[in-house]
Amino acid sequence: MAQQQRAVRTRSLLVHAASTEFDRSGYEGTTLTQINRLAGISMGALTFHFPTKQALAEAVQQQGRAVVREAVAGVVSRPRPALATGVALTLTLARLLEDNVEVRAAARLARECPPSVAPWSADWLPVLRDLFHQAQDECGLRHGSDPDALAALAAHLVAGAEIQVRACGAKDITDTVGPGPGEQLARIWRVVLRGLIVKNISEYEQDLV
Repeated sequence: MAQQQRAVRTRSLLVHAASTEFDRSGYEGTTLTQINRLAGISMGALTFHFPTKQALAEAVQQQGRAVVREAVAGVVSRPRPALATGVALTLTLARLLEDNVEVRAAARLARECPPSVAPWSADWLPVLRDLFHQAQDECGLRHGSDPDALAALAAHLVAGAEIQVRACGAKDITDTVGPGPGEQLARIWRVVLRGLIVKNISEYEQDLV
């Protein structure tokens, strides 16, 4: 039992270290030596658990995407209008990109390791589309609004949040450089919703903080 627990801890340390390096340097710019040094684990122990860099990248993908899927499920489970749920989901994704290195690394690896890896958006964009179509059915959108275009806009906003995180440096964003990605995305949604929704925007304010 103790040996199994040590193995689990070792794998967790390696996945976290690999996530940090992949997030910082990308797949091609990361080496196993960088990862084992950051983890403080011998190369032999690293290759015992993950014989190749590709194996580590896959583990990082699995971890980061599992976090996203869990977050998506949590947001969707809350009872509220579909449009509010979609907005809340994009804000949750932006905050995950700010706070969670495994999520950021998974998003980057999904772009840099095609075609074997599905797009990062595959874990949440179909949910957004369904929510915005549901919002249209609920008469929560103004007449003529296009749910698919709204989903595309949301995807671009999430992508923009990732770009902002990388430009500013995750966890280094301070008041001196303006609002962080999550806060900025909330401000953008306030503007969008005023021209998009039928009901009073105050119903959505609790998600825009």
